[in-house]
Amino acid sequence: MAAGNSARLDNTIASKLDRNAPRAKQHTAAMLAKLGEVRLQESSIREGGGTKAIEAQHAKKRLTARERVDLLIDAETVFVELGLFAAFGMYEEWGGAPAAGVITGLGRVSGRLCLIIANDATVKAGAFFPMTAKKVLRAQTIAMENRIPTLYLVDSAGVFLPLQEDVFPDQDDFGRIFRNNAVMSAMGIPQMTAIMGMCVAGGAYLPVMTDTVLMTEGSGLFLAGPALVQAAIGQKYSAEELGGAAMHAEISGTVDFREPNDYLCVARLRSLVAKLGQRPGAPFARIAFELKQDAPKHAAEDLYALLDPDPAKASANSYDMHEVIARIVDRSEFDEYRPDYGRTVICGYGHVGGYAVGIVANQKTPQPQTSHTGEKRVEFGGVIYSESAEKAARFILDCNQNLVPLIFLHDVNGFMVGRDAEWSGIIRAGAKMVAAVSNSTVPKITVIVGGSFGAGHYAMCGKAYDPRFVFAWPTARYAVMSGASAASTLVEIKVRQLERGGRKLSDEEKRDLESSIRATYEEQADCRYAAARLWVDAIIDPAKTRDAILTALEAAALNPEVAKFHPGVLQT
Repeated sequence: MAAGNSARLDNTIASKLDRNAPRAKQHTAAMLAKLGEVRLQESSIREGGGTKAIEAQHAKKRLTARERVDLLIDAETVFVELGLFAAFGMYEEWGGAPAAGVITGLGRVSGRLCLIIANDATVKAGAFFPMTAKKVLRAQTIAMENRIPTLYLVDSAGVFLPLQEDVFPDQDDFGRIFRNNAVMSAMGIPQMTAIMGMCVAGGAYLPVMTDTVLMTEGSGLFLAGPALVQAAIGQKYSAEELGGAAMHAEISGTVDFREPNDYLCVARLRSLVAKLGQRPGAPFARIAFELKQDAPKHAAEDLYALLDPDPAKASANSYDMHEVIARIVDRSEFDEYRPDYGRTVICGYGHVGGYAVGIVANQKTPQPQTSHTGEKRVEFGGVIYSESAEKAARFILDCNQNLVPLIFLHDVNGFMVGRDAEWSGIIRAGAKMVAAVSNSTVPKITVIVGGSFGAGHYAMCGKAYDPRFVFAWPTARYAVMSGASAASTLVEIKVRQLERGGRKLSDEEKRDLESSIRATYEEQADCRYAAARLWVDAIIDPAKTRDAILTALEAAALNPEVAKFHPGVLQT
């Protein structure tokens, strides 16, 4: 036997992370404190409208939305909630809208991965705020992109009238939901609706636009409620007579299944889901996978030690992104693509839960690089240079050519600036990377680990570039530029404006102004601010990154269609 035939490829990432080092211990303590803060806020959000509203729901002999979801999903499985922070800190003049008054997420129902959308009647009777509509639309988009069976648990009073102008008319407002119902049905995506409360006005179209409609006794389904009917045409009817479950089951024929209560309605829904046919899956490679045997070689909890979550110290974060990859991919095995070239962006192949994936990640440690002229330099970690942009663009093309889903791990300051960068063609190289991301047709999953600033956010598949899912660590921050840079720039502009008006600021006033601007900017760069506006689908525990990615891959694999990749004109 030839000697070469006995060689074994060793592509395992060796971890150098020491969790017991003083700096690592400090980071871990700070990260756990930050996670504790986020979890406390999550717990508060999950209380919905509060104890009294929950009691009022129970008094109507109805379950809360979260109780319904818990009953719906399979026992001992996890509901992967999306958009929990939606509307966080918003609508405070109206008493707030925790989770935007609707619960969305992925859960297993009778063994099938489903997308669940459930109105929370404890929040303003389940009324639709502007962010409620956008959250439902985001959930439907996820369902359409991944062909996920979708279950609606309806209990809503309709549009929140004081804000109707921001809910009703535009392209991405309330009406788009019904349009999506029709489009999803035409795409062959199963949709089932359980009406377990009020379903009024325009909202009455949602259940009837879906494939299967269930309704509980005591619920109401009507275009106009009793009061509006009496005011409009002078007729007086009870809610039950006008749009109750018996009427719709026996007279209008609108309801397919009439159930006595929430418990039996959910049981019926589970029974129906169990009978859905299986469609062909996506053409992505997946190998046999053993949960324990093929797990990463290094503990996921080590990730707490990597970053300092304090925004004021974020610019000093320097770590090897290979440590993150080693705790995501199966057996910590990674085939790195062009490892010695364009080192500030890491590219390579691995498996996650048996699924083949391509990874594009920002390297956060300084890297050596030799220019085309032979000049040796050290490149800043987290910055995209011409060589790294070109490497990433080519890698993305390869993944599309070979039907390999892409995972983007962000901690990016942006593209390199300055004379040398401009002369190297950074704009041309950056455009090539952005074009490759824009036209990529394989599923893309984005995880924002640290900073995600400027055009670097775009090149790394930010929200505008159609990632199937966007996850963020509690350390995630993104904006046009970092808080320190933005504050300095904005202060300089403000000072010039004041000086043109004849006022000269003292050094102390300049410091106060900079501090105020920086605080506002940092607040807006916080991941919770982003999640409140649905720029982020979920804020995740760093130790759960692999789990989140695997769930996203399972969802993506439900869609058998991958459009033909057309890269367009690439700057060369």
